Amino acid sequence: MILITGGAGFIGSTIADQLLQSGHSVRVFDNFHRDALTGKSFANHPDLEIVVGDVLDYDALRRAADGITVFIHCAGIAGIDTVVKSPTRTMRVNIVGTANALEVARQIKNLERFIDFSTSEVFGGAAFGAEESSNAITGAVGEARWVYAVSKLAGEHLAHSYWKEFGTPTVTLRPFNIYGPGQVGEGAIHAFVVRALENRDLNIYGEGNQIRAWCYIDDFLRGFSLAMDNPQTIGESFNIGNARAVITIYGLAQTIIRVLDSKSNIVFKPERSADIELRVPRVDKAREILGFEAKVSLEEGIRQTAQYYRNKQRIDAQSD
Repeated sequence: MILITGGAGFIGSTIADQLLQSGHSVRVFDNFHRDALTGKSFANHPDLEIVVGDVLDYDALRRAADGITVFIHCAGIAGIDTVVKSPTRTMRVNIVGTANALEVARQIKNLERFIDFSTSEVFGGAAFGAEESSNAITGAVGEARWVYAVSKLAGEHLAHSYWKEFGTPTVTLRPFNIYGPGQVGEGAIHAFVVRALENRDLNIYGEGNQIRAWCYIDDFLRGFSLAMDNPQTIGESFNIGNARAVITIYGLAQTIIRVLDSKSNIVFKPERSADIELRVPRVDKAREILGFEAKVSLEEGIRQTAQYYRNKQRIDAQSD
């Protein structure tokens, strides 16, 4: 049995689907604050068990972990708007929730793997060619935008500490701007694609010169699978991203409009908070140890993402 905290979210639910297709039994533990699972084709799969709960509830989490052999910790607060509005909750869920998960995992006999999901934001506001061993940088105290990075970085340190002190078989993954079908929340490609399909304005906060490397969900899933199955990953951290799909936010909006033949306009709005100006990974370690290589181009990923939301819009319209 594999436990996924945050298994109703975008990445967690997509991992659950992949594991079910591979013949695994999966238990999702989630408070369904963000729900990308309900309505999916696998939601009623006989090998899927759903437990509604919160990672801040240690006893509930301990019960949910009964009988598992792999612990995948995806639960966390993310998204700029959510983080800025709820910095205290962000810190509590991401730090205390991770501490609870690791303590539960430590007590599981024969646990094969604990996979902790961190973030590329631990590299700070400007990171080009960031390696796993690069210095982690946090922003100014009092700027709510940075509590997400700080809380996830604390989780990374804790995961490595549990490996070194207790032998808990931890692995840390740092996703770099994952997008694709089924995404919920505040991701730029998700928001741009949905609005572009409806010919609505695409809103850019700031000048739009922020640079990102975008990784399609299928590529990320391949990296995740390689990390879960390879015994050399224990005690290590890995960047999982696509260093070739690099573009500014303004360029991204233009590309989405062109690829989808949209009539949308680009509208610039004032910045809402501090932002990441540059975020491009190096994935040499994942390539050498895991054999990971991102394959899906940005334009192809946009097309596949758009097709999913076209179909969803059609189904939603028919059900109204």
